[in-house]
Amino acid sequence: MNRDQFSMDLKARARTWTSLPGAVSALAAAALLVAGCSSPDAPRAATVPSGAATAPRVALSPALDHVHGLSVDSAGTILAGTHSGLVAVAPSGATTEVGTSDDDLMGLAGVSGSDVLVASGHPGPSNPGPNPLGLRRSDDGGRTWTDRSLLGEVDFHALATDGTVVVGFDGTRGIRVSTDAGATWSAGATVAAAALALTPGAVWAITPAGLERSTDLARTFTPVEDAPALVLLAGTGDGLWGIDADGYAWRSRDGAAWEQRAFVGQVEALTATGFDTAYAATAEVLYTLN
Repeated sequence: MNRDQFSMDLKARARTWTSLPGAVSALAAAALLVAGCSSPDAPRAATVPSGAATAPRVALSPALDHVHGLSVDSAGTILAGTHSGLVAVAPSGATTEVGTSDDDLMGLAGVSGSDVLVASGHPGPSNPGPNPLGLRRSDDGGRTWTDRSLLGEVDFHALATDGTVVVGFDGTRGIRVSTDAGATWSAGATVAAAALALTPGAVWAITPAGLERSTDLARTFTPVEDAPALVLLAGTGDGLWGIDADGYAWRSRDGAAWEQRAFVGQVEALTATGFDTAYAATAEVLYTLN
């Protein structure tokens, strides 16, 4: 996707936010979208607040074109969904392409510690298939992909999965929910979600109202009182991680009480392996959070 296409996509998504019930002004909607999906050549530098602890980081080489999602596979390798396919990130920061797909992965989620991934977006130059991609699935860490559902119908920009349940924001109708690994879908709440996460017994969403929680498979959501102003979110089997609008990482066991962690600045994607460890990234830098 080139810069003009990206800009048009961003404006279209901002209009979607304002058309959904509970959405806020176009300015606020666009601000949330930019936090999660900024231009690949936007400034990355962040001024570290005085006294703030910063997370360990490595430079990515070569740098990525953009990061729309992160996951950690069964070997502990960090995988990044980009505008031109899936990329593996080594501990040194070295990046290498995974598989042969060059699809534009506008949404990517995985089951941490496994090779299960789901993705959505647009066909790359080598893919003559319908646009958008609907939901695609990989069971081998992104080396190969299969079309799972909604081909030519949906471009999920927010996704979360535990391997069986998949939740996604489709940009138009609200949240969709699958309980059979993405084969079939039902309608969830008509809310706009900048990010989604799953923990045992709950679906979490960042909406124009802030962090919200659902205990009925995303059919209804309730705002989480006193939560940080998060723009990115990742769920694990034992808690949540988030990044706030000021660039600080947070973690929580239950979504009610939050602990502020290191400063990372503006990042594009977040994933967590558990309550003790998470990873955040820009197109140039990978941060380790613990």
